[in-house]
Amino acid sequence: MRLDELLKQIGDQSFPPVEKWTPDFCGDLDMVIHRSGQWSYQGSPIGRPAMVRLFASILKREEGRYFLVTPVEKVGIRVEATPFVAVSAEFLGDTWIVTNNLGEQQPLDASHPLEINDPSGEPVMLWRRNLPARIHQNVMYQWQTRALETAQPDSQGHLWLNSGESRFLLAKLDRTEGE
Repeated sequence: MRLDELLKQIGDQSFPPVEKWTPDFCGDLDMVIHRSGQWSYQGSPIGRPAMVRLFASILKREEGRYFLVTPVEKVGIRVEATPFVAVSAEFLGDTWIVTNNLGEQQPLDASHPLEINDPSGEPVMLWRRNLPARIHQNVMYQWQTRALETAQPDSQGHLWLNSGESRFLLAKLDRTEGE
């Protein structure tokens, strides 16, 4: 598949307009999105991928808290790290196409930027709306290897990755004096 066709297909993903819904808060659910990306309810894993994708489609973040939202209800849930995990990436054309733990894809670009200095202490990518995806270490290793193959760190020791006509900081390397 060509990059432009894939980007159009990714852009056509339809999600409910949770950012427009402002229902009353109904309380917290005993639902957790674990650091691994596994969802659980009352301590038991949610094993049906379709159910997890449904819940993820109505997920909203406000002031650092996560909620499942419908037009008439808003319930709080707990997220240990981020709601998504970026588990693989493929370089097509000039753009990295990233796949998360739910099988969703996004380009690494200006609309879906990489942030290595996230308050969580881990590199994250803005996935959709204001929901982040933690970058799995295998993806970071892949990106760092690619960046080192295509360009060395700059004079300040910064390692950069190019994708989708944007440039993203991957690492700040320690430089010792006299190098």
